[in-house]
Amino acid sequence: MKPKAELQAIIDRIASADSPVGMDAVYVHALILDHLQNLDARLKRLELAAESDKKEQ
Repeated sequence: MKPKAELQAIIDRIASADSPVGMDAVYVHALILDHLQNLDARLKRLELAAESDKKEQ
């Protein structure tokens, strides 16, 4: 799990001073978004690899 400081850019983008939600919830959301971005990148790499394998056959 990444430290909060490493996710600060995401936290800054989604934080709202008017929100009744505390910073801990924002941090959790940032972690989730970061993980989803990593999964998306991984899925794209796997799809490219599968496509490449398919063309070789």
